[in-house]
Amino acid sequence: MIRSEITNDSIFDGRLTVRQHRDGYRFSIDAVLLACQVRPASGSAVLDLGAGCGIISLILAHLHPQVTVVAVEVQKSLAALAEENSAANGLADRVRVITCDLRSLPTKEISGPFDTLVCNPPYRPIGSGRINPHRQRAVARHEIRMDIRDVAAVGRRVVKTGGRLHLIYPAERLTDLLVAFRREGLEPKGLRPVCSQSETPARLVILEAVKGGRSGMLIGPPLVIYTADGAYTDEVAEMLSGTHQT
Repeated sequence: MIRSEITNDSIFDGRLTVRQHRDGYRFSIDAVLLACQVRPASGSAVLDLGAGCGIISLILAHLHPQVTVVAVEVQKSLAALAEENSAANGLADRVRVITCDLRSLPTKEISGPFDTLVCNPPYRPIGSGRINPHRQRAVARHEIRMDIRDVAAVGRRVVKTGGRLHLIYPAERLTDLLVAFRREGLEPKGLRPVCSQSETPARLVILEAVKGGRSGMLIGPPLVIYTADGAYTDEVAEMLSGTHQT
């Protein structure tokens, strides 16, 4: 891939740089919102499923210097970018990229069980809406190579008992998410609605689940992205600048 097809972007006021395909799949604010809600304990082993260009792995490794991350990405072009981004940000010793289908995740190549699993999965089921003609974008947005049941099955297999799972998902598909997780013994424990503005319905939800946890879920205050005049709220602005308290 020639250089003109790659953009060099940054977040956290330039402290993290991210190379992305100009015309391929590009990370959105959803990934940043999710990563900034995760609070892994020092020394945690984190699994990032569907890592894309590695944005969530980069954020977690940057914000939590004592954690290690295994980033799994099925698309070779995106996995290559994740490796480049890890090295360019000086995080290659703590962010390892594996190129494979999560449904056949090779246990021998990962060090588990994991303390934390993070995933920003494809949101759209097959048959809902037009599939993007760009293959990279299509796989990232539609459930072509994985769905929420696959994520739950991996979580049951590789997350330790008492370990935590964090996902961001469309609010309208919350029932699918809760059912899939509970079937695999992943108990929903925390839910935060994500709203574009304070008066709008939740567009997304951020879910935290515990493998083998007891029933009982806390619903937190909405995470509001924009103020009435279209600016980022203080909380989101802090996330994007890397100053959000984790």
